Amino acid sequence: MKPIKVYHYDAFSNIPNMGNPAGVVLNGEDLSDEQMREIAEKVGFNETAFPLVSDKADLRIRYFTPGHEINLCGHATMATLYALQTKGLLDNKTALTLETKAGVLPIRFTFDSIGGLYITMKQAAPQFQEFNGSLRDLALSMGVEDEDIDRNLPTLYGSTGIWTLLIPVKNLNTFKKMKPNNALFPDILKEMPKASIHPFCLETYDSDAHMHARHFSSPFSGTIEDPVTGTASGVMGAYYARYINNSSDSLIKLVVEQGHEIGKHGRVGVSVSRSNGQFDIEITGSAVYVKEYEILI
Repeated sequence: MKPIKVYHYDAFSNIPNMGNPAGVVLNGEDLSDEQMREIAEKVGFNETAFPLVSDKADLRIRYFTPGHEINLCGHATMATLYALQTKGLLDNKTALTLETKAGVLPIRFTFDSIGGLYITMKQAAPQFQEFNGSLRDLALSMGVEDEDIDRNLPTLYGSTGIWTLLIPVKNLNTFKKMKPNNALFPDILKEMPKASIHPFCLETYDSDAHMHARHFSSPFSGTIEDPVTGTASGVMGAYYARYINNSSDSLIKLVVEQGHEIGKHGRVGVSVSRSNGQFDIEITGSAVYVKEYEILI
């Protein structure tokens, strides 16, 4: 067995133990796929990231849940890039290209007036697909009532790199009642049984936020809930521009809040613009170092 150093960062917050935790493993070039997955399982976070050398971009990142590899993870991207930049491993670049299994994505780094580092990540072009399953069964799988789902907006699958089911919910209070039974999801999500589910509403706890959400994991991932979700926040921005405010041709800037019900308040900035009939989606966030430790594999 050999020791592997893991850096714990929390993304979409600048307060340790808030936001969304991610493991970051440096110097992982010699690790096999199964070793990466085993590390992610032992770390126990929703995602652990492995920055690697790329022959297509400035940097490559692979992302693993405790159960399997995924194409893209917003919060683990934020955590990894924050770690690399603050450790001086990116030569103080203000921009770079990132290779992921969802494509090569452009990244920008900016600083606020007090020196806080923020990372902006362009996501893959948004895609949507119809959900033809039972809304009643879907509500029951989240521990809420059928009438809590808003029929005035569509429930559908969305992706800016990884698929999730977007579920409009009428009231903010409903989110406190949610108790997901993740094992039920695959039979309900017949079109995409490995998708996660992402209930959201337009009521928010913070007055400057535009959307509130929770994110319940696919049972295949080995986790239950993702505290603050970058990729799902990005596709929520596209959903907002397409189904809620589709009259605007200008840039839409949103703040998505998440994690309040589980004590992990986090925020994701989402920018949506239209270009050649397509939506361009960017998410912005920061991260904070928490601790480092070793695991054995």
